[in-house]
Amino acid sequence: MKLALAQMNPVVGDIRANTARMTEVISQAAGRGADLVVFSELSVVGYPPKDLLLKPRFIDDNRRAVDELAKSCRDCGAMVGFACPHEGATGLNLHNAAALLAEGRVIQTYFKQLLPTYDVFDERRYFEPAKSPQVVEFGGKRIGLTICEDIWQGPEDTERSLYDIRPLAELSDAGVDLVVNMSASPFVLGKPAFRSRCFGGHCRRYKLPLAYVNQVGGNDELVFDGNSCFIDGDGKVLAQARDFAEDLLLIDVENPSASRCEMPREGIASVHAALVLGLRDYVRKCGFKRVVIGLSGGIDSAVTAALAVQALGHNNVTGVAMPSRYSSDHSLTDAAALARNLNIRYLTIPIEPAHAAMESMLADAFTGRGSDITEENIQARLRGNILMSLSNKFGCLLLTTGNKSELAVGYCTLYGDMAGGLAVISDVPKTMIYELARFINRDGELIPQSSITKPPSAELKPNQTDQDSLPPYEILDEILRRYVEQEQSRDKIVADGFDDATVARVINLVDRSEYKRKQAAPGLKVTSRAFGFGRRMPIAQNYR
Repeated sequence: MKLALAQMNPVVGDIRANTARMTEVISQAAGRGADLVVFSELSVVGYPPKDLLLKPRFIDDNRRAVDELAKSCRDCGAMVGFACPHEGATGLNLHNAAALLAEGRVIQTYFKQLLPTYDVFDERRYFEPAKSPQVVEFGGKRIGLTICEDIWQGPEDTERSLYDIRPLAELSDAGVDLVVNMSASPFVLGKPAFRSRCFGGHCRRYKLPLAYVNQVGGNDELVFDGNSCFIDGDGKVLAQARDFAEDLLLIDVENPSASRCEMPREGIASVHAALVLGLRDYVRKCGFKRVVIGLSGGIDSAVTAALAVQALGHNNVTGVAMPSRYSSDHSLTDAAALARNLNIRYLTIPIEPAHAAMESMLADAFTGRGSDITEENIQARLRGNILMSLSNKFGCLLLTTGNKSELAVGYCTLYGDMAGGLAVISDVPKTMIYELARFINRDGELIPQSSITKPPSAELKPNQTDQDSLPPYEILDEILRRYVEQEQSRDKIVADGFDDATVARVINLVDRSEYKRKQAAPGLKVTSRAFGFGRRMPIAQNYR
């Protein structure tokens, strides 16, 4: 049997476009001699569809789309993902489902058994789990159908099992020849390699080959890396599709080692690829073509601009310098050099006239009070106003340039530097920003070296640097990793050698800044725990 793994980039909710693309892929796979083409989880509607699943017409449209797709499956079968109504008398209204299409009709339907409800996943909000696995006969093979989470958990994966059933064990007992998994597994740093180890262990344990098909592309905060693959019963990856791009991988199940086996990117290269893809898809899928970015001469805005150029092309990126009375000469020269290196449109709009006017307007109201962070924030908000005006006037998306370290401790200004439509690097710690800059410059200097080497500064008062207010970023980022991503306590972090007062201060800043993050632009998730819909902390709380 020849199997085609269809790694597709769907648009959430665009059922018509998704199914049109799937029809093309089915025809393409049939033309290459495939017997069966497998798509990713919820491929008809895109993942994650969230509360679109609560709209009855949406469910009807997606069901009709499956019936239409079936008509395309006469020379080649297909497995497609969709939302199927639950017909039981109790439970939720829907199943996360897979349909086997062949001979112009729906042959068999499978419902997902394990429904993740952690981090960015909330499937128990919508779906009723199935109670048993499904085996289909196709092409002379007994195929065990699974959907994403169904194959993630095994006896040795966690200290505490999340589920009391083991779909792979049940399929092994049923004597299947092959397991097919239709997935929508988002990228985080290190996850592709972890998947290979995890799935390889399952294949060795149950002596079963696995065909794994993952979604690719960016949908809101999530980026899906693809990396669809075929793993044999010894746990060896014999075939693998490209990462961060659509692909169609053809596999002869009797001789899978003859198939193409791409090498996935790792480390900072994978983060760079994820950010470029996530940015490109967010802009494209939201109906924009161009972006605008405030350029400070610093490393964060430089990295954001470089990512935007790679994602969208230099003609679709505008950089704006907005100097103030506190801006250093190198800030302007570095911003201008970056714009030249990237070949983007570059504007200079000084904020001094508006800054002076604001000071005059507020002078009477502020009588008797000295300058403080209020005057600093006025400058940031003037810049946000300018950038949003350009965004409105020219119909382009404003990209914010704050990193995860700043967002974590609230070193950012609401309605100022936080204003925008997408926070591209909001899940990238400051220390990783430097890694990205060096990666971007690997073939030549795009980001000026001085932007990388000079002390970071908001330049909102004379001679200001970030370390006037924050610990060194190497220390800050490690404390944040432990507190935010690993949920370690203050005592645990201190016991591991960090200064007690510094840890207490950082934790206090993180907890106090939740109200800012709640109003932040959506960001692209690349770490195990991002500030977004996967982290749900109360704002009005007093747990210390």
